[in-house]
Amino acid sequence: MFTLRSRRTRAGLLCLGVASALALSACSTTDTTQTEAAADDSVAVAAAESSAGTVTREITANDFPVNVVESTHPAKDAPAEGELRVTLLGTGSPVPSTERFGFSILIQAGDMNYMVDAGRGAVVRLTQAGIEAGQLDGLILTHYHSDHVLSIDDLWMTGYVPAFGGRDDGDFMVYGPEGVGTIVDNLYAAFENDRQVRDADGELDIETTGIGWEEFSEEGVVLENDGLEVTMFDVQHDPANVILPSQGYRIDYGEHSVLISGDTIPHPNVVEYGTNVDLLIHEVAAFEDPDVLPQVISHHTTPEQAGEIFRDADPEMAVYTHFVNGIPGKVDGISDEEMIARTKENFDGDVVLGEDLMVFSITDDGIEMLDQQALSER
Repeated sequence: MFTLRSRRTRAGLLCLGVASALALSACSTTDTTQTEAAADDSVAVAAAESSAGTVTREITANDFPVNVVESTHPAKDAPAEGELRVTLLGTGSPVPSTERFGFSILIQAGDMNYMVDAGRGAVVRLTQAGIEAGQLDGLILTHYHSDHVLSIDDLWMTGYVPAFGGRDDGDFMVYGPEGVGTIVDNLYAAFENDRQVRDADGELDIETTGIGWEEFSEEGVVLENDGLEVTMFDVQHDPANVILPSQGYRIDYGEHSVLISGDTIPHPNVVEYGTNVDLLIHEVAAFEDPDVLPQVISHHTTPEQAGEIFRDADPEMAVYTHFVNGIPGKVDGISDEEMIARTKENFDGDVVLGEDLMVFSITDDGIEMLDQQALSER
């Protein structure tokens, strides 16, 4: 098992371990660096020649069973008191992939389970994480590109099927900026037959199959629940700012915080809302030849640009997700090492290349990255 714990000291960021991660930059401080790694036989570690270390593991997201009962994923167990837990369910883009499913993030605090976005395969990853769709307290959307909303219907309908746990505590709630009501109302109409025939067949009570929505109209705190506070802010998904709405979110729980950039070009709001957060999760885009698909690159954030954002926001840990990094067989992406190196041109802090089902536990002791054994062994 690999874990990483990080906490701020007067000298800067102190690493207390090396995480189970696809790529993790070497931790640096103003006058001291301390790293301590521990590995078992199932994990291989290779150090890059640059300032960034590379950590690889044999375990991948697809090694987790698609079975809630047999899941050993940390998300299956409720967080400890005061803990804010973040799981990258899907770290991919619109490109179909068995390794990086569509973008989605699970947020856990207390007995609450919220998701941000619902990309392709979200229910599969959620099941692998040991969470039934019916356990979700709500889904929060950043924008309405297909790769962020494809699994709304799956989360809703899988969540109300009794064989998969069912839902008996009200409607499945979907939250988002302007337009969320149109999406939800049309899904409700599109799948009316499913609800009706399952009810007529005696499989379920149609009263347990509802779906509701709440629309956020402006920046600021948009959702509060039992100490969890969600703040929405504007970002910009394209140079002309025609892809609207486009939002990011900051989530606070007690003294702990995570910022999710949403899909965006470099935007000052990410720094404004993300300054000194514990965990800053940002999208990234890079191709070996940046001129091959210039429109795609122009709608996202390059590693160099993200490095500037991380430098200015100064999070305790920076994490990449929503990788727009090539199209297999058509467009070459860049290596993990190059992505870290290009980020480090502008940022000397801690950077993680996210993987599907990677977990971050934020507590008073700092940030710990957990593999599927971590909770039982702590």
